[in-house]
Amino acid sequence: MTQTLPRQQDPPPSTPPALGPVELARWAWRQLTSMRVALFLLFLLAVAAVPGSIVPQREANPLAAADWADRNPGLAPWAERLGLFDVYSTPWFAAVYLLLTISLIGCILPRIRLHARALRAAPPAPPRRLDRLPAHERWTSKTDPDRAVAVAERVLAEARFRVATPADTRAEQPGALAVAAERGYLKETGNLLFHLALVVVLLAVAVGGLFGYRGSVLVVEGDGFANSPIQYDGLTAGPAFDVGDLPPFALTLDSFVVDFVTDGPAAGSPADFEARVRLTRSPGAEEEARTIRVNEPLSVDGSLVHLLNPGYAPVVTVRDTSGEVLFSQPVPFLPQDETFTSTGVVKVPRAGSDDIGLQAVFLPTGVIGPNGPQSVFPGLGNPVLVLTAWTGDLGLDDGVPQSVYRLDTSGMTQLTQDGEPFRAALDVGSSAELPGVGSVSLDGVSTWVNLQVSRNAGKELALLGAALAVLGLLPTLFVRRRRVWVRAHLADAVPATSTAPAPVTVIEIAGLDRVESGDDLHEELATLRRAIEEETG
Repeated sequence: MTQTLPRQQDPPPSTPPALGPVELARWAWRQLTSMRVALFLLFLLAVAAVPGSIVPQREANPLAAADWADRNPGLAPWAERLGLFDVYSTPWFAAVYLLLTISLIGCILPRIRLHARALRAAPPAPPRRLDRLPAHERWTSKTDPDRAVAVAERVLAEARFRVATPADTRAEQPGALAVAAERGYLKETGNLLFHLALVVVLLAVAVGGLFGYRGSVLVVEGDGFANSPIQYDGLTAGPAFDVGDLPPFALTLDSFVVDFVTDGPAAGSPADFEARVRLTRSPGAEEEARTIRVNEPLSVDGSLVHLLNPGYAPVVTVRDTSGEVLFSQPVPFLPQDETFTSTGVVKVPRAGSDDIGLQAVFLPTGVIGPNGPQSVFPGLGNPVLVLTAWTGDLGLDDGVPQSVYRLDTSGMTQLTQDGEPFRAALDVGSSAELPGVGSVSLDGVSTWVNLQVSRNAGKELALLGAALAVLGLLPTLFVRRRRVWVRAHLADAVPATSTAPAPVTVIEIAGLDRVESGDDLHEELATLRRAIEEETG
């Protein structure tokens, strides 16, 4: 009778113990300092910088940022909440930036330690079968193995190989001696130097963000500004920068000249910008006549004054019905296209009466085309100001900030003439009646320029990083890691006698590229063989 044994049950699967705080921290550090995560963070930083190239940044161009917000009222609040107008100063961008810096440092330091160890280590001993390597040559010589290896060692040293004689290989093959050589350690050195340069550049940007500042201000011809926080349209300073350290200089814009190409395929494009200014370095100092051009900023006590985008400022005068001047000054208009068609508004508050608001389009070279008035050239060929007028409450007393480039017509009524909305086109020197309100005239056209004043505290460090990156890139591109082995052994281990022929030495040379297969490996091996043969016969 057969007895059935009970089936043995498999033991339950074991569950690994939970990671403690120290183990979890070590695991997180290993993940953060892996090359995979570093590449991901680098890609994430590039993606995070994309909004900065799409949405105008207040630091670089506050006018364009304000205009973008006016043209996109639905998106502007979300852009403000997400910090898209100041992408590079947002906490989320700084977090990615900081993690990338830590990840790169964590990747580089262990590699530096391993590379330093490799620089001190001797080249590896030759493999048992040299004929299996990508490049291999064999020949015979009447010299003895000791002299053949000594000659090979000198030839390899002269070819700038680092040479080492491994332990005697007679145990593997009686009578065999070998020499090992390696070259191209600068390739890994350059690779590490290049990555270290990236860290230096990242630190330079961080230093510039902490200790630098950047401000922009719109200046109309004939006006000026003093280098103080209240004078700027937008000022961004690092947490470690004290606004009291701003250089106490002042600038007056005497004239701004822009030359446009008049013919050819590039007609209408700017050929040159030039601002002539009077600089006062400190209160009471003498004025200095200076010129600022594109890529030629003005340097003042460590700060740089750059030219940014220019534009036109029509000189508009508004009078009431009695002829009294209510408003008369240049009004900066924002360019909208390559022909400098510009838009702007004029706000004229009046105590005890309805305010006056003008919405206008300025055409530097205005013509009447099939689609109405338009500008055909960015230069001042035929300046025309096309406008419409509103009366009512401008809302300036509501306490709500308003854009100077946008007219809120919710509490206003558009002027009409003969039952149609009022419109007028003014040349320089002409005027038009504002029905029931007064008159408006175009008395001239000034130019304005956006000046950027900045101090980058980390520019020297960034220059050092860029130089190190180029220096590290050269050996990475042009140096090859290469190993060469030479082995010599007797073809017949029996010693030579008076009746026996002299022993013959078999010499082998083989090479291997560490990374990529070089096209000149066989050629270099043949050159080394010829050099060894010349002395060994």
